[in-house]
Amino acid sequence: MNSPAPEDTVHPIPPRTLTIAYTGGQERRGPITMGQANMIRCILRDDPTHINIHDVWPVPEGTALEAVTDALRALAVRHEGLRTTFPHPPGAAPVEQAVAADGTFTVTVLDHTELPGDPAEYAESVARAARAGRYALDREFPLRITLLTVAGAPVHAALACSHAVADGSALAILREEFGELLAGKELPELVSLPPVDLAAVEASPAGLRKSEASLRYWERIIRTGPQEMFAEPRGRRPGTDEEARQLTLRSRRGGRALAEAARRTGHPEATVLMAAWCALVAHRAGQDSCVTAVPTANRFHPQVARSVTTTSQDALLHLDTGVPAFDALVARTWGAVLNAYRHSQFDSVRLWEMIGQVTAQRGSHFGRDVVLNDVSALPAPLLGTDTQDHDATEHELTWGPPQALPTRLLAFTYRTTPQLHISLWAAPSLFAPEEAEGFLSGLVLLLEAAAAGDLPMDALAEVTGVRPAERGPGWLRVDGCWVSREAVRETLGRALGGLPVHVAEEHGTHGTADGTAGAEPHLTAYIARGDTPLTPADAHRELTALIPGAGSGVLAPRRYVLVTDPPADPDRSDAWRRLKTIEEGAGRGRQV
Repeated sequence: MNSPAPEDTVHPIPPRTLTIAYTGGQERRGPITMGQANMIRCILRDDPTHINIHDVWPVPEGTALEAVTDALRALAVRHEGLRTTFPHPPGAAPVEQAVAADGTFTVTVLDHTELPGDPAEYAESVARAARAGRYALDREFPLRITLLTVAGAPVHAALACSHAVADGSALAILREEFGELLAGKELPELVSLPPVDLAAVEASPAGLRKSEASLRYWERIIRTGPQEMFAEPRGRRPGTDEEARQLTLRSRRGGRALAEAARRTGHPEATVLMAAWCALVAHRAGQDSCVTAVPTANRFHPQVARSVTTTSQDALLHLDTGVPAFDALVARTWGAVLNAYRHSQFDSVRLWEMIGQVTAQRGSHFGRDVVLNDVSALPAPLLGTDTQDHDATEHELTWGPPQALPTRLLAFTYRTTPQLHISLWAAPSLFAPEEAEGFLSGLVLLLEAAAAGDLPMDALAEVTGVRPAERGPGWLRVDGCWVSREAVRETLGRALGGLPVHVAEEHGTHGTADGTAGAEPHLTAYIARGDTPLTPADAHRELTALIPGAGSGVLAPRRYVLVTDPPADPDRSDAWRRLKTIEEGAGRGRQV
């Protein structure tokens, strides 16, 4: 379906619908790719306005309506992804893709005497509105196209797209080719794989070995890394995404500093920027490592660099930031990024099954809290005209529109030269507006310090002005995560229907308070079960069921100790330890 412009926009001329027929393609059928499976999973689960994507394609002045429809038709014939649907029985997720040889699609034409307000912003609003409504994967053309015209002359093509067929990079490729077709240029022969052929490569023995290796890599991180980067009292709001405004940095200062830091350290700019990002994120989060998703990793392989499909699978970077100075972190980042990229192709269904199993065993909830999408290496035409504006800007921060944020910190790096151009979306519960601005400005200050010399890591607060998260005395490091004893106690008590619970910090191998000096602390939960038939495994299972929506700082205790009644002084750990134990155990299916 095609969606009209937002309801509050007045159109003096009623919209009309054009039906465009195309033919000349090749009919094909085959399994879906790993990227398609990943996005289909999200499409079936998430709000369409969150998972569908959109873009605006400018139309050069003087272009005839027929030239626009001819260009759109040519793109449909050229790219198998645009002719792809996903047949499946009701109630089942698709496992196949079908490519049509011919067919039709529609274009909604909105004609105006003049475009209202800022034409670019208006076109953006029309495209965003078209994201509403879940795609019918088995039959719907993946582009919902609205052509904005003035007195019949095309000005913008505003469109939404199914994320099962294209990602942001694929839309940028289509935008570039659309412009070239309107300019009368002949498009080069396709060299990247279409989706059906990409699926065959992924299903080959080499592709399956790569997927298995990726799953093992991810499992190591999920089992041992921090479960949420921003574990703090004002952290994740339970069960809801937040709406965050776009904050854009354009800084020639940042571009110069990054170039000089790269020259001085002898590493690529992308590596230096990733090291700076991870250093500042870990510093702000009060962590000694940074876990960040890097979704663009698969786009740098020649097989898919210009493929119109979705390659939306994360590379997951786990970077230990515990080094004395920044240069050592840059050297460490190079290998860590390559390792993450090598392990960014996987069976997403099996990945999420593994994440579910590990988090249940560990008694945790893995959060995709931090995402960095560095698209600065893509050709400039693919990034759109807006990224090339403001080249003379020395340093500016501008706020843009809000959007739903299913993560805590999301950034896109569009350019690194002649200016550093980054857009950031930061969860308002964690970053007040001035803190978000301070974070991006602090990134530039970090790069300037790194350009001047090797920056001591313990000087980050002084140099950047970014302060680490504040946590009270009830927070401690457990199993690589920041954990709140009070949050664990409250969540476990709620999970057990209000039974008395006490959570103690302990150090001994077997949960005693007088264990090995210097051993990492862990938590033991003491539960007064009364006459209930509760077991440690029951307690762990009930707790883990609540953890995904429990807020920040909740991790299952290492041990559960069951007693009959609480002590007279239920706030004292030693009082609970003196009680007779009915049963104790880890409750976990596998020790971590």
